[in-house]
Amino acid sequence: MFVQPLPTLRREADTLVILDQTLLPFRSATVALATLDAAADAIRHMQVRGAPLIGATAAFGVALALARGGADDAVLEHALAVLGATRPTAVNLHWALARMADVLRPLPAPARRAAAWAEAEAIRTDDAATCDAIGRHGLALIAAITARRPGPVRLMTHCNAGWLATCGAGTALAPVYAAQAAGIAVEVVVSETRPRNQGLLTAWELRAASVPHTLIADNAAGLLLMRGEVDLVITGADRIAANGDTANKVGTYLKALAAHAAGVPFYIAAPHSTLDFGCPDGRSIPIEDRGADEVCRIRGLADDATIAELSLAPPATRAANPAFDVTPAALIAGIVTERGITAPGRLAALYPEQAR
Repeated sequence: MFVQPLPTLRREADTLVILDQTLLPFRSATVALATLDAAADAIRHMQVRGAPLIGATAAFGVALALARGGADDAVLEHALAVLGATRPTAVNLHWALARMADVLRPLPAPARRAAAWAEAEAIRTDDAATCDAIGRHGLALIAAITARRPGPVRLMTHCNAGWLATCGAGTALAPVYAAQAAGIAVEVVVSETRPRNQGLLTAWELRAASVPHTLIADNAAGLLLMRGEVDLVITGADRIAANGDTANKVGTYLKALAAHAAGVPFYIAAPHSTLDFGCPDGRSIPIEDRGADEVCRIRGLADDATIAELSLAPPATRAANPAFDVTPAALIAGIVTERGITAPGRLAALYPEQAR
């Protein structure tokens, strides 16, 4: 069982302590969240990242709201609404809030506070177990490549879908950690994932875990795939529609296209909380648009070890910043879930209780 090197979140009395990911990979620090607004801001401003971790944080945000502001219906509904409005694309957020609402709404107000903490903790521990199961199933993909030829398996990923994005081993990186534990050599090709550079977090994770990896510019991915320097692509997901179309960090679609052209299998790794059977296809997935500053400015570590922010473009440059894109199911070889690996169009058979 994978144990996170650092907890991405934990409860301390009536506060939630999170790893502040806006400081990574340059500095590791935690911040305590004591209120509903603090939890909502942490999600909105990406102090927590990754669909599963966003969902868990939202669950704890409900508990924070009830601990501080009473536990009547008005407080509960306000908390659900505030947290639900933070980010639109990652469906895990809304899944976690719906799970909290289902548990808390039928209860009398005096019983809600303890129940909210307990359910949020259950979501956290369930996610860790789910990540372990995804790792075990995804390991089969890596082991199959090892069985066909000698040498390390060369796996490409995009964005960060490791332990920093979840409450456990991660989604797309869980098979990598499982392979490492099984003694199978893996080398990971990590794209930088502009403009928020979540790929740098993946590189930080892998370096800490002693997993061989290479950081590349996003636009180099197609060349490496064309040259046959990648055996397998696995990314995470923020929402998977009923037909298997998948939203993930912007740039994922381009990798899927390049992998398809090069004959390299492209997989998605995601838990059941990322499935949205109420969304028929990718055209119905809401895509978050973020501010132009994320494109026009960049953060880095200066020579004096301070974190500095610099302009990349002249003032008043017009920039578009869609945070996600959608990969059509036809480009996806399979989806790795905690219940196994399935074709995108067979998700309903694997999760009939959700597809109803």
